[in-house]
Amino acid sequence: MKFNYYGFKAIYFHEMNRFIRTVGQSILSPVISTSLYFIVFGSVIGGYIQKIDGVSYGSYIVPGLLMLTLLTQSISNTSFGIFFPKFNGTINEILAAPISTLETVLAFVGAGATKTLIVGAVIFTTATFFAEVNVKYPILMILLLVLVSFTFALFGFLIGVVSKNFEQMSIIPSLVITPMVFLGGSLYSLDMLPPFWQTVSYFNPVVYLIDGLRFSFYGISDFNIWISVFSMMSFLVICVIAVSILLKKGYNIKN
Repeated sequence: MKFNYYGFKAIYFHEMNRFIRTVGQSILSPVISTSLYFIVFGSVIGGYIQKIDGVSYGSYIVPGLLMLTLLTQSISNTSFGIFFPKFNGTINEILAAPISTLETVLAFVGAGATKTLIVGAVIFTTATFFAEVNVKYPILMILLLVLVSFTFALFGFLIGVVSKNFEQMSIIPSLVITPMVFLGGSLYSLDMLPPFWQTVSYFNPVVYLIDGLRFSFYGISDFNIWISVFSMMSFLVICVIAVSILLKKGYNIKN
């Protein structure tokens, strides 16, 4: 089957145009939040914390804050992107168009991941104004950022498909993802935790994502980098299978 490039481009750029129209909100809000984290944690609390593995506290939390932005933005961008057409009924135009399910998913997920990477680049630039940021393995960092953005954009697409209202769509990002990031070593080292909570943290998958990204920055980690890559690839496969099954059945879309 020939790839419908025009249909893919139409959906992709439609989503990107929506991002451009709200660029102030899309960019300004994460920048303000990140700046406040650095002011409160990096400057105030960081003054009372010694270096962690030879890295200043302000620099140490950069990968964690970047991961927090990537996860929340990638999920919200794509979940809203597919949910809003369902909400206002324009999803029927997409279903009636000569474009395959694969092309539709790639367009929504690709646009969501692109928007996330743009915001991530802005957050990275913002962090350099508050802390000394050195990237030891830039290629690895870029690969991890792209992999995380696309994987969780696909997860966001899945959330948008199964959600029946705006409340359901916000449950996972606000009540699951955000707490997992804060409890995943984004603002501290696992060595600072008591033994019991260290053990509990090992069951938090976000721990391995933050640890892998921090390794690409400073070359320090609590786990092997391949654990982070394997975790992301496994979750990506799970999301692909789940989305494929739901779209094939037309769950919450065709009805």
